[in-house]
Amino acid sequence: MNPAALTAAHRSLPFGTKVKVTNRRNGKTVVVRINDRGPFVKGRVIDLSKAAAMKLGFIRAGHTKICLQAAK
Repeated sequence: MNPAALTAAHRSLPFGTKVKVTNRRNGKTVVVRINDRGPFVKGRVIDLSKAAAMKLGFIRAGHTKICLQAAK
């Protein structure tokens, strides 16, 4: 996964799928493309690139509560 691109890892979504991710704590939204498998940590649904985490405003926290939607 390229940390400078708006990409993400998901266990089952097909590669190339675009997903709208919203940070539930601050309302910021970003669209990412699935291009990797993971996360392999119990309880996590998606791993976002560093660039996506920065746009969502949680880079220092490392993780946050999010909402996922199919991007249009």
